[in-house]
Amino acid sequence: MNPATRPVEVTLDPSDWTAFRALGHRMVDDMIENLATLRERPAWQPVPASVRSTFDEPLPRLPTNETAVYEQFVANVLPYANGNRHPRFWGWVQGNGTPLAMLADMLASGLNPHMAGFHQAPALVEHQVLAWLAEIVGMPQSASGILVSGGTMANIVGIAVARHAKAGFDVNAEGLQSNHHPLLTLYCSSETHGWAPRCMKLLGLGDRALRRIATDAAGRIRIDLLREAIARDRREGHRPICVIGTAGTVNTGAVDDLRALADVCRTEDLWFHIDGAFGALARLSPTVRDTLAGMELADSLAFDLHKWMYQPFEVACAIVRDGAAHREAFAMSASYLAETSRGVSAGGLPFAERGVELTRNFKALKVWMSLKAHGVDAFARVIDQNVRQARHLQALIEAHVELELLAPVALNVVCFRYAPNGVAEGVLDRVNRELLLRIQESGFAVPSSTELGGRFALRVAITNHRSRFDDFDAFVREVVERGREVSSELTSSASPA
Repeated sequence: MNPATRPVEVTLDPSDWTAFRALGHRMVDDMIENLATLRERPAWQPVPASVRSTFDEPLPRLPTNETAVYEQFVANVLPYANGNRHPRFWGWVQGNGTPLAMLADMLASGLNPHMAGFHQAPALVEHQVLAWLAEIVGMPQSASGILVSGGTMANIVGIAVARHAKAGFDVNAEGLQSNHHPLLTLYCSSETHGWAPRCMKLLGLGDRALRRIATDAAGRIRIDLLREAIARDRREGHRPICVIGTAGTVNTGAVDDLRALADVCRTEDLWFHIDGAFGALARLSPTVRDTLAGMELADSLAFDLHKWMYQPFEVACAIVRDGAAHREAFAMSASYLAETSRGVSAGGLPFAERGVELTRNFKALKVWMSLKAHGVDAFARVIDQNVRQARHLQALIEAHVELELLAPVALNVVCFRYAPNGVAEGVLDRVNRELLLRIQESGFAVPSSTELGGRFALRVAITNHRSRFDDFDAFVREVVERGREVSSELTSSASPA
């Protein structure tokens, strides 16, 4: 093409690097200041109608000054997140992030490597992180692993390998549409997280393949009923393939008897998968480490690092004991992805052979930097601190005449309700539902809720490195004060005129 007739070339790099550098420094300074002053602001606040309306705008065709766009973020986005960074956020099992990991994510995005593998240092970082994580959870160094988006995807990876390893036929070649194979069955407790039925649908196993086994009073899967279900399925001509144990149920934090489950799997020749979404990392806590005994016997294990390792979203891990089985479940070949003996592709694409995704971002950097900068012992101390805070809250509840503990506290989840004498059982659910909303809307704290034994419960899930023991003392005072207020209002309105 004649240079004189070439179109004007464009780029998305800034036209003024000096001005952009100043904006970048401002962004970093603002976010660090925001993190440093979290305790001074509400734990949560609703999005005002005036702010909500700003998100109803047409597709932008022309540019807006970058500084002006950033100022819109500061005004309309920054103050109105769900609150999980705040010291009194205990609503769900969500991590808070750390300042260092925030900056590591910026570095990872700036470098922007493609994390299928390749001959590059970022791939070595992920290999190193996976080796460290295998050691933390008690898996052998020969185990295979991959970092994924969250617990659901990590669990799906584990079950996909189980399906491949235990189906009794080549699932990859034949699929699950043949009538010549028995129904593949899997077993979990009735308290297993909702990822399990979603996984059954996604992997073509179907919801009818999942056997939900009742739990005992502590929320753990009943081993006797599990054995009966497996035997019944074998008698009916089905093929049991996998037992799913839980290290930290979403409702109450209960931990299954993992050693007993491992024994069942050995006896029955089944794959043993553990959903350790947040509970697996409690293995670092000397207070509850023994509760996790048997986790090291799993064939596959899923856990989140954006939960009880406090990393920014999103990063989770799937570890598979048998590396060959892991690769075979996801193996693929394409000429454009072939490994070379030299050059950029000399490292191969190992992570593309361990999960669903080919294109992956550099999740490992924030974990690598965090473990190196803080040391794993620091994470162990904070996790143990959260466990002790849960027990402190439990003691406060049990000591207060107007509060009622609704489930055993196994790890870090405390379920209770405001239940003063003289309030009818039928009114208590209404009182506690309203109490939950008033506490959230006040901005004081963010608990969540669940139902246990047909009773509405306030649920406090403590995976927060910013929480202090004083926060739980203040929380109990707030619950009682607002509970009295709500109870008085609702009982008065229910009384006959």
